[in-house]
Amino acid sequence: MLETGKKKLKRVRLTKMLCSAVFAVTASAGLAQVKAPVHIPESGDALPIAAADPEIAGALAKISPDDVRNDIAKLVSFSNRSTVSSTVKDLPAGTGVTAAADWIFAEFTRISAACGNCLEVKRDDFIEPAATGPNGRIKQDTRIQNIYAVLPGTDPAQKARRVLVTGHYDSRVTDVMDTHTPAPGANDDASGVAVSIESARVLSKLKFPATIVFVAVAGEEQGLNGSRHLAKLAKAEGWSLEAALNNDIVGGDTTPGDTGQDKSAVRVFSEGVPGPATPEEVRAIQNLGAEGDSPSRELARAITEVSDSYFKSSSIGAAKGRPGQPHSHLVRYVPPFHPVLIFRRDRFLRGGDHTSFNAEGFAAVRFTEWQENFNHQHQTPRTENGVLYEDNIQFVDMSYVANVARLNAATLATFARAPGEPENVHILTRGLDNNTELTWTAPAGAPAGTIYQVLWRPSDAPVWTNLQSAGSAMTIKLPISKDNVVFGVRTSDAAGHTSPAVLPKPQGR
Repeated sequence: MLETGKKKLKRVRLTKMLCSAVFAVTASAGLAQVKAPVHIPESGDALPIAAADPEIAGALAKISPDDVRNDIAKLVSFSNRSTVSSTVKDLPAGTGVTAAADWIFAEFTRISAACGNCLEVKRDDFIEPAATGPNGRIKQDTRIQNIYAVLPGTDPAQKARRVLVTGHYDSRVTDVMDTHTPAPGANDDASGVAVSIESARVLSKLKFPATIVFVAVAGEEQGLNGSRHLAKLAKAEGWSLEAALNNDIVGGDTTPGDTGQDKSAVRVFSEGVPGPATPEEVRAIQNLGAEGDSPSRELARAITEVSDSYFKSSSIGAAKGRPGQPHSHLVRYVPPFHPVLIFRRDRFLRGGDHTSFNAEGFAAVRFTEWQENFNHQHQTPRTENGVLYEDNIQFVDMSYVANVARLNAATLATFARAPGEPENVHILTRGLDNNTELTWTAPAGAPAGTIYQVLWRPSDAPVWTNLQSAGSAMTIKLPISKDNVVFGVRTSDAAGHTSPAVLPKPQGR
């Protein structure tokens, strides 16, 4: 049967909301919401929605659509931010990628001055050699600058831990080698750079045990050159980088007449099998059935929990319990702004800077608006048959970008205040039984009072559903078959700041 346009759109939106939703218990007014337990009645509780940290929530409230607009408008004013424009001598003053880099450096420096010079503002400044292949997008040795600001952690035992947010400040038109035609790049990717800048602006006023890095990279449109160099630098310098959040095309494209955009949703892409995995590691992942539990995938799941805490929820209908586990008192809900987990590394035919960090073994994800308008990406500005082809500021929804910035900032702040990910996490497989025994060790620099939590979910569920606290213990035994669910172990502090979960590896005795 053919559907009408409105009926089909309604069905698609409902399906998307249901796929991204989690369960909430609302047994009586005023009680905290918690996610509904799956049909594993032997042990554990439904995974609770953590209370928002008032200090972090206060910082998020200061992220302003007006400030976002100012950031994006300034980047657009540099006309063409092509990475290869750094080699051009005839650009008008105040235009081009080098001028944009200088402004970003100055903006991070200004933010630092407002917090008592709390940021270390740096340039990852290097020469990218000319590509040797016929399709290379770097035709001659080219200067590339990644601009980043480091907010050092305040705990000497934890400051080595880092979390990072980035967007790319270079832009392009149809001809990727064109350095003179205006290339506003308002959505792709001044919007992502604005997320990094605004995160720095509000979080720099707070203190965190671990370190936060705010980044704007170049070279993305030429082949991820800037992020590749920075990721390799992080690897070479031994950064303990626990999460890299890449924001690329997060402007919530607003085109008159377009009904496919969803301003309540932002996609979060995450790789399954880690890119650097060796053949032996791939076989181990397959044997364990862990294709959906890479560090990047666990990072994505953790982002959904941050969203639950900091964006008010709204009911979208009654939920049905599994057989033998009635949930007539439950409602299914999603926050009015929420991440939608996309279980693939990136979109078809496209790539992004998170992949550079994945390639070096770091957990990294990509944020992108729900539906892209390709007339407003990689286009030489023009009008054809009444259609405007241009990535300009008029198509960017500043409130949407501000929400993406809030979600990024909340994620960075939560992880930087959490104790860090547990280490040496193992699931004991010494014999055939229907129980599960897990062991782990404390993360480096774990503060006193660190709490360990065991999470699990059915093997066909996208997000964690159940929790059992282990307190300060480094081992736990549960009356749940290890064959039936997927387990993870994470840390929490007393205030409820939690790390991403770590998948246990099998270990016999």
